[in-house]
Amino acid sequence: MSGEKIIIQVDADLEDLIPGFLENRNTDIETLRTELENSQYENLRSIGHSIKGVGGGYGFDLMSQIGAEIESAAKENNGDLIREKIEQLDDYLKRVDIEYI
Repeated sequence: MSGEKIIIQVDADLEDLIPGFLENRNTDIETLRTELENSQYENLRSIGHSIKGVGGGYGFDLMSQIGAEIESAAKENNGDLIREKIEQLDDYLKRVDIEYI
């Protein structure tokens, strides 16, 4: 991972919602890690599905893509791929920089 900032342009009307939204995604990462440790693939699928759904609504298209990949990997009980995608999502969230327009 390059460590470069990822600029996401978000409508200024959503400015009050974005910090909580991102905090919730960080909580999702911790939950995903716990569920993976416990091989709770149905819960992992559900969380991935949720991330897939909410990301695009705020302009976080890569987040939605990663959520979809977690959902798909959970359906196949593919823990290695889920672990990789959790780390990708974590890296993404650490590098995202919001620009309100």
